[in-house]
Amino acid sequence: MDQILDTYNGMQFTVGSAILEFSYLLAAILFVVGLKKLSHPETARKGNFWAATGMLLAMVTTLLLHEGRDGSRIQIQNFIVIIITLMVGGTAGIIISKKVRMTAMPELVSFFNATGGAASALVGLIEFANPANESLLVTLLGLVIGSIAFSGSMIAFGKLNGSIGNIHGGFMKYVNFILLAGLIALSVYLLLQPEPNKYIVTIYILFGLALVYGVLFVMPIGGADMPVVISLLNSLTGIAAAMAGFIYHNLAMILGGIFVGAAGSILTLLMCKAMNRSLWNVILGGFGGGGGVTGETGGTVKEITMSDAAVLLAYSQKVVIIPGYGLAVAQAQHTTHELEKLLEGKGVQVKFGIHPVAGRMPGHMNVLLAEADVPYDKLVEMDEINKEIGATDVVIVVGANDVVNPAANETPGSPIYGMPIINASHAKNVIVMKRGMGKGYAGIENPLFFKDNTRMLFGNAKDTIQKLVNEINTL
Repeated sequence: MDQILDTYNGMQFTVGSAILEFSYLLAAILFVVGLKKLSHPETARKGNFWAATGMLLAMVTTLLLHEGRDGSRIQIQNFIVIIITLMVGGTAGIIISKKVRMTAMPELVSFFNATGGAASALVGLIEFANPANESLLVTLLGLVIGSIAFSGSMIAFGKLNGSIGNIHGGFMKYVNFILLAGLIALSVYLLLQPEPNKYIVTIYILFGLALVYGVLFVMPIGGADMPVVISLLNSLTGIAAAMAGFIYHNLAMILGGIFVGAAGSILTLLMCKAMNRSLWNVILGGFGGGGGVTGETGGTVKEITMSDAAVLLAYSQKVVIIPGYGLAVAQAQHTTHELEKLLEGKGVQVKFGIHPVAGRMPGHMNVLLAEADVPYDKLVEMDEINKEIGATDVVIVVGANDVVNPAANETPGSPIYGMPIINASHAKNVIVMKRGMGKGYAGIENPLFFKDNTRMLFGNAKDTIQKLVNEINTL
């Protein structure tokens, strides 16, 4: 393993280092296979397995075969510390993943983003003072981007679990502009210094400013934009990890970071397209919680009894169920699947209309329904289900609000005007399941509730659907 194959730029290439680099290439291939399989619900589990296998391979070979620039291996005391850290982190990950509720999955994703950003920021902070560091620009980028991803993700975590509110006000964008300009200026200043690694105080100031910017960058963003923000922060974490990989000349970190950064960026743009908004508008304008003009408010809502709802559904030909965050909160995915099977047994065609930003993160509804074993071919995307809504006998809205709000089409003064929605109001009949008349995550009224073809069925979604199932069974 220690046989020297070649020497380049002061670095010795041995059999061990050649095997290590090959393992990184193989790990990258497994990452690609994993990402490809993650693109479809039926293969997503296998995708996770292949990607995790790639990461495990990269970690094991790095521990066993990594060599420093002078050909030295990892010292035994450091090896032991690394193993202990991996065991602690792995155990914590297993416990968290087994205990976390599906409703808390968006917060968990934000927390994972934060840990990745923190790790990359710490790498930049440590390596800045290293005289042997040859990648100052990459180090600064990793430090700044990682810090922003860390603090921004922690704020997103707090907003998603309801412990942190929004800061509204046009002044915030000017504060953020000033902070961003300060980050750029300070980074350029360090790059121009002949011995930048001696400016330790300056780098800590840069680190602090980046943390503050991450906080203030996410704070004004409204609740309805959180799926976009999570995707963006995920992208930043990947980019920061890639920067850390460049610092250590680690191919696995570079490729893994690039994959995450690219996937997060593409997903962010897709989320923006789904909301008919630019990324710049999301970051600076963020709607949510600010009220706004909504049109048909102050009307009269019409309730429907459980028995009438059961009859209407049982004698329909086509039913579309539109899930939202309320379904996740009530843990109603299994009872919803039970309702679907019951209606199909009576000859009713049932589909699920999935809005791209329903819930608190991209794919939230798909994950919930897949957990309940809802067939994947019944999960129909927004554009396709909108083609069928007009011929649908009943649309059941389960805990959704903003993604079916007709103000997006009908009211130019609404904060969500222009946002693509599932046109639930176009169905022959609409049954809305809600706990009350509260506003959605965007904080605005929904005129759908006052439409002539809409009936409200109040109560906890899980209990309501279970009662509905029992009522249909008695027909």
